[in-house]
Amino acid sequence: MKKILLLLLMSNTIFSQIERVEPPFWWSNMNLSSVQIMFYGKNINQYDVSVNKDVIIENIQKTENPNYIFVTINTKNIPATELLFSFKTKNKIAFTHKYTINLRKVNSKFRKSFDSSDVIYLIMSDRFANGNPDNDSDKILTEKLDRTNPNGRHGGDIEGIIKHLDYIKELGATAVWPTPLCQDNDEKGSYHTYGQSDVYAIDSRFGTNDDYVRLSSELHQLGMKNIMDYVTNHWGWKHWMMNDLPTNDWIHQFPQYTQTNHRRESLNDIYASKIDAQVCSDGWFVKTMPDLNQSNPLVLKYLTQNAIWWIEYADLDGFRVDTYPYNDKDGISKWTKAITDEYPNFNIVGEAWLNSPAKISYWQKDSKIGALQSFNSYLPSVMDFPLFDAFSTVFNQDKQEWEKGMINFYLNFTNDFLYANPNNILTFIENHDTNRFNDIYKSDFKKYQMAMTLLATVRGIPQLYYGSEIGMTGNKDKAGDGDIRRDFPGGWSADSSNAFSKSGRTAEQQKYFDFTKKLFNWRKSKAVIHSGKLMHYIPENNVYVYFRYNETESVMVIVNNSNEKQTFKTNRFQESILNYKSGKDIISDKIIDITNEVSMEPKSVLILELK
Repeated sequence: MKKILLLLLMSNTIFSQIERVEPPFWWSNMNLSSVQIMFYGKNINQYDVSVNKDVIIENIQKTENPNYIFVTINTKNIPATELLFSFKTKNKIAFTHKYTINLRKVNSKFRKSFDSSDVIYLIMSDRFANGNPDNDSDKILTEKLDRTNPNGRHGGDIEGIIKHLDYIKELGATAVWPTPLCQDNDEKGSYHTYGQSDVYAIDSRFGTNDDYVRLSSELHQLGMKNIMDYVTNHWGWKHWMMNDLPTNDWIHQFPQYTQTNHRRESLNDIYASKIDAQVCSDGWFVKTMPDLNQSNPLVLKYLTQNAIWWIEYADLDGFRVDTYPYNDKDGISKWTKAITDEYPNFNIVGEAWLNSPAKISYWQKDSKIGALQSFNSYLPSVMDFPLFDAFSTVFNQDKQEWEKGMINFYLNFTNDFLYANPNNILTFIENHDTNRFNDIYKSDFKKYQMAMTLLATVRGIPQLYYGSEIGMTGNKDKAGDGDIRRDFPGGWSADSSNAFSKSGRTAEQQKYFDFTKKLFNWRKSKAVIHSGKLMHYIPENNVYVYFRYNETESVMVIVNNSNEKQTFKTNRFQESILNYKSGKDIISDKIIDITNEVSMEPKSVLILELK
């Protein structure tokens, strides 16, 4: 008995040498065949490492921190199997670790992604729906449930999203983008999860890793897609590594705290000083978000493998990458290329919050502007912030002037020659960082109709923000971020109303919902909108007319942003109208004669399928 107890104690001692292994497992037949495995444990780099089954160890890297050792193996010809790593001292095995190589679920070249045929539904994960109240708080994680606090944790979770996928599909959305779901253990404000403390684990207040895999599965069964919100630029200051960094330059450090200057223009400004560009890229986003150093090869490999691990593990359909330009330019382009090399069809959209198409287009793959500086981000898609700026102002400009009114939309699209791929741009009227559209426009339904009509019919990939479709409001300037991230009514069992169901919606909410549903469900099957050409005409009297067309279809869109009824001759548009005589308005189902003239009510829209 004493010998058995001694062996058990020795066994526990042996395996306690390793506290973490990342990535925790890998797959066979990956293009990324050189896998850097990080072993973490007390004084672990004092050991010599070997692995069985004739696996080639390409590199063993020890750092100034004795608690880390990075072992790179070649998995090119390794089938799905279980490897055994041995850690030796003086040629004697001190302990071992089993490492699994799994069989891949989907061949990378067959993995689908999101594109201009999709409509993305953005969810603030903590604020959408509480599907499992049992995980609202966690004794291991610091911040507890406090729904009374606009900036506290409210209990939304993965189960809540899963339970309402039918609602999202009914609306016409085809892809879901939840804000980050990995663990964030900040003492406060952790609900947004952009300051992550463990990038291999789903935050337990949202659910489990298995729940996240199930979310993808449920979406795919409905013919929908799962887009992960990925953060490469920074972690949270409570990330487990922050107490014991692998290397001193794992994060950017300065003699004193240095915050980014947020001047993203400095990264491609030919006149920029080195210090301005460095502070933008290397400065911390905020004090609680340490800035990761992608120019460190160990960091870059870690982030690359983590991203690919999630794609493979959770069967993902795309990434949205937070604060894309804030990363080291060369590092983030290598990260992006490694992912798209592994998954040629995988779409990644980057957040580059800049106010002109020239600045935005610089960050898209194969950019003509980027090429002037011999730079290629390899980023397939970017977010259209200049178009968002127009959405935020134009509908309060009732009269057309030289640079006011609908001319802003026209001018925005005249710059599309700057983009390598105008169809692969994310378009939106609001998101989790902006004032709510319906707050800006005082819940004016006609203005909502005009904005959504444009969003649904111009080039790009439209993104809806949860609650837009029921007229939700919020103003971050007056009430903080929590106000634009309110709980969706009906997502909690104690809610007095339930906007997830028709019977639970007010008449006003139903009006918004019906219009949005009809518009985006119509869009689903319209290849002419997804990939057709655009011809537009200079707005007159605050009326913007444009056509989406291909070899077999043509759609005429008319937006009257004037406060007055407008009647106009159609002969000006003959180049696009051709031999068409009429059009069916997809909202009212009325047939509109276009042979001579068209009349429009104030602040109204027509989407005409030409006949």
